[in-house]
Amino acid sequence: MLFLAPIGSILAILFSIFLIRKILRHDEGTAEMKEIAGWIREGAYAYIKRQYSIVGIFFAAVFSVLFLLYLRGYLIIFVPFAFLTGGFFSGLCGFIGMSVSTRSSARTTAAAKSSLNGALQVAFSSGAVMGLMVVGLGLLDLSIWYYFLDWYYRGLDEAIRIQNITSTMLNFGMGASFMALFARVGGGIFTKAADVGADLVGKIECGIPEDDPRNPAVIADNVGDNVGDVAGMGADLYESYVGSIVATMALGSAAFVSYGKSLQGITIPMVMAAVGVVASLIGTFFVRSKEKAEQHELLMALRRGIFVSAALIAIGSFFVIKFVLGMQFIGVYGAVLSGLIAGIVMGLSTEYFTSDRYAPTRAVAKSSRTGPATVIISGLSVGMISTVIPVVVVALAILGAFYFSGGAKDFNLGLYGVGIAAVGMLSTLGITLATDAYGPVADNAGGNAEMSHQAPEVRKRTDALDSLGNTTAATGKGFAIGSAALSALALIAAYREHLHLLGMTINTDLMNPRLLAGLFIGAMLPFAFCSLTMSAVGRAASGVVEEVRRQFREIKGLMEGKEKPDYARCVDIVTTSAQKEMILPSLLAILAPIVVGLLMGIEAGVGLLVGALVSGFVLAIMMANSGGVWDNAKKYIESGAEGGKGSSCHKAAVVGDTVGDPFKDTSGPSLNILIKLMSMVSIVFASFIISNTLFK
Repeated sequence: MLFLAPIGSILAILFSIFLIRKILRHDEGTAEMKEIAGWIREGAYAYIKRQYSIVGIFFAAVFSVLFLLYLRGYLIIFVPFAFLTGGFFSGLCGFIGMSVSTRSSARTTAAAKSSLNGALQVAFSSGAVMGLMVVGLGLLDLSIWYYFLDWYYRGLDEAIRIQNITSTMLNFGMGASFMALFARVGGGIFTKAADVGADLVGKIECGIPEDDPRNPAVIADNVGDNVGDVAGMGADLYESYVGSIVATMALGSAAFVSYGKSLQGITIPMVMAAVGVVASLIGTFFVRSKEKAEQHELLMALRRGIFVSAALIAIGSFFVIKFVLGMQFIGVYGAVLSGLIAGIVMGLSTEYFTSDRYAPTRAVAKSSRTGPATVIISGLSVGMISTVIPVVVVALAILGAFYFSGGAKDFNLGLYGVGIAAVGMLSTLGITLATDAYGPVADNAGGNAEMSHQAPEVRKRTDALDSLGNTTAATGKGFAIGSAALSALALIAAYREHLHLLGMTINTDLMNPRLLAGLFIGAMLPFAFCSLTMSAVGRAASGVVEEVRRQFREIKGLMEGKEKPDYARCVDIVTTSAQKEMILPSLLAILAPIVVGLLMGIEAGVGLLVGALVSGFVLAIMMANSGGVWDNAKKYIESGAEGGKGSSCHKAAVVGDTVGDPFKDTSGPSLNILIKLMSMVSIVFASFIISNTLFK
């Protein structure tokens, strides 16, 4: 059944190519619409080119370090090359998704001239390309490495061969994690610096609408949607996807060795991923809307696709587990359902706390009556209380997965169940990511409609899709955070198993001072990381604000619309700032587990990972949902509530949204990668740390 993995990957890639050709057949609109789309595309490519050139230098340096460790006997020869392929495929996913999204926005605007459903289909197809490319290329990378290593170790006994295969594949996820971190942090700094700069001067100081062509930062803002929310999100979830699969494969080789089913144990995650590809493909055909659809009906159109995919995966996984593992281990199916249900509940919870259909967002909008301070207070309050349901759901999913899979009798089986729960949650990724990556396309389509002076009906349709995109983006972030928590837990469990294979016994007594010290440092790291990324956005945004003010001051006739602003200058400012500012937070994530392990011992390193997972998970939810509720409270007011656009309530809400921008699109999402990357780094450098730590 392992052949289903490469078949599923090819199917996903071929369907993505079909969708790309379908999108490109749509009309891109008027000459002005094409010109605006061209500016955005040019800015996005300039940013990606500069980012990948810097990341390329970094990857060359890390490859050299890993190769040196191989020469010293700490690693096997495949690890440095697996690191490169993981980074390459992660970066390729982001590049393809961004390329398609920048070609889809004007076509979405043009389709909105005719119908709402037509515009939805173009935007959603663009998101589906991102989602399916992530799962397709992820499975392709996994399949290539599996079959190559199976051939390379063909002369070994099956149990040893499988152990070597999984321990090697576990290492290649570090490349994907590195690329995801740079894409998420750099893209997040870019998009939010541009967004904050555009809003502070345009909306608050000059009183002009969002996406007004007179605003010099408007193109940079639209570019940021593509490089941050499409390329960054794609690289982030690619890393979660492959990380959860390889971690579960490593756990499976150990969990089933005493039952003589190690091969079957590592088969399940890859076959389930293939089932998820097919289910996601089918789910895309259920995304349809009526022409006069209300916001709730549009949301249900996207939800329908996800629910259909989840139902198909629930059915397919039962037969996969039954025929691969047998009815003796059918409890593993309960772990799959735990992950699936947890993912859906987390999405619904995020929707409740961030959608303007429900009380929390409307309460934040109402608080704008007394100014920006109460908007910020109420938004923080909503973000904090919104952590309760996701934390409880993930806790229940962990317990359910552990005990359903047989953890009460066999601890290793329970850990395998936790890994399978992560795979189950991410098995819907093809369509879940599609509903998320669709949002920036709809947002850009609205901007194109505004800047090209389209009829009010067109802007009304794009605004409906954009508002929906805000909700799906928030739920997508909730899904990403939840999947990151389960994936990181699976990686920590795999790290524990990896240490056992290296002959290392860990003292996990909670009173072990080194473990406690690691827990405290790990719990602190997400806060330090967020401080660095928030400060980076603030500094980059200040540069944009000064440039926008300068252009309004010095370009005569700009405010009257008689002269065009210098869009390229703002794009260049945020591009340069993002590349410079992303380095320090990234180094923190990479070096922390190595330094703590060397100076304080392996137990401290394990404590670091657990502490960062717990605090990072909760902090990420709080920041993402606070940012989401501020954003949607602003949108709710702009729809006519509390005085509408231009009112004092609107200006107060814009301030809240400005604070929330780096919360939900820079710092919060980047924490997903922080907690996973540190586990990957710990696994890859485990032999080196064990040999050189000050605490033997």
